[in-house]
Amino acid sequence: MAVSIKAIKGTKDTLPSESYKIQYIEQAALDTAKAYGFHEIRTPVFEYTELFDRSVGETTDVVQKEMYTFNDKGDRSITLRPEGTAGAVRAFLEHGLFNEPLPQKVCYLTSCYRYEKPQAGRLREFHQFGIECFGASSALQDAEIIALANSYFNFIGIEKLAVEINSIGCPECRKKYSEALKAYFEESKSQLCETCLSRLDRNPMRILDCKSPVCSEIAAGAPVVLDYICDDCRDHFESLKKYLEALGIDYVVNPQIVRGLDYYTRTVFEFVSQDEKTKGLVLGGGGRYDGLVEELGGAPTPACGFAMGLERLLIAMEESGIPFPEAPKCNLSIVTAGENAVLKALELSAELRAQGYSVNIDTVGRSIKAQMKYANKINSEFTVVIGDNELESNSANLKCMADGTQTEVSLTEFCEGFERAYMNNAVAAFENADFSSLTQIDINNLLK
Repeated sequence: MAVSIKAIKGTKDTLPSESYKIQYIEQAALDTAKAYGFHEIRTPVFEYTELFDRSVGETTDVVQKEMYTFNDKGDRSITLRPEGTAGAVRAFLEHGLFNEPLPQKVCYLTSCYRYEKPQAGRLREFHQFGIECFGASSALQDAEIIALANSYFNFIGIEKLAVEINSIGCPECRKKYSEALKAYFEESKSQLCETCLSRLDRNPMRILDCKSPVCSEIAAGAPVVLDYICDDCRDHFESLKKYLEALGIDYVVNPQIVRGLDYYTRTVFEFVSQDEKTKGLVLGGGGRYDGLVEELGGAPTPACGFAMGLERLLIAMEESGIPFPEAPKCNLSIVTAGENAVLKALELSAELRAQGYSVNIDTVGRSIKAQMKYANKINSEFTVVIGDNELESNSANLKCMADGTQTEVSLTEFCEGFERAYMNNAVAAFENADFSSLTQIDINNLLK
């Protein structure tokens, strides 16, 4: 009986026809982060479950409903990371990064796992670009982080975005606000879902994040957090607005933003798509979490950061028709006839690959005609046929596949001859290019 093996629901294969797009998005993220002084950190895909219980919050949907948790062979409770911040904080503490110059700025590209209902832009295995900054309490750092995200979106061409900001105050503000929320939701207690009922006494703010239509409708009329923040938190929020204005970043104050994780304090923000095809899609978000380092056993340390889903970014770019760089091409296909030609092709391909060129040689014993067809299919920019005649004359014809022109090159100096032809072709393409509709991506490729 044949076994049908398919990808698990909520996961997605990234095929070669699409992987170059993800690679572009990822490299652009790292380059943007580097420009702001952030450097990459990599943490394990699984951690002790307690880390997420304490950091993300026991009353959140993530902890209550969505985590992939299991006991390992040592009977320890292990969880696949549902988000990146907790692991970064754990690494900050475990490796003593607090002893290094502050602020410590880290970024990551990471996979995350949540048991959610799969839909467009929401998978059970997904990937994030995130940044975390430890040791800066000023609203200026919040503004810089928002500016970093904004720079990244501009770089990859996503421009129709609303920057929505809010302040959810410090723990003292939250106590007063939680009391007001509890009093409000008590009046509709009988209509709340079972999960929100369990949150009513422990953390009524989480009810604001409930996806139930009934709970969402009730929450729409709830007290607004900005009416309950203290003077210090209000000053911090006003400073954030002032810095964003100085940066030329338009923003909207949205008092409904609370984010889905318990560790946030003061600033929270989201980047929301305003494009007609993806309107309302949250492409990234974050905020401040000044109490998290202490909650996980460290000294009080202010911190802030953001994360954005790469799959959502890809959807937004494709739906909006934002151009990507061209898919990588094969620079040269060496077509061979005979064993001696194969040996020569191995020698030439090794030298060219060492110089950074992409070279294809036949490894399945195809005919010359079949090899040429394959070269066409993989979009080779040049081809060269090497057989007994070429070996005897020590020369071969290098063919440009775009226009069919051929150049005779010496096999002894083949790499130099190929490089000249390749550069001449690139210059000709540059001279004939139409720059009237040049995008930022095109400019970046030209500069390279």
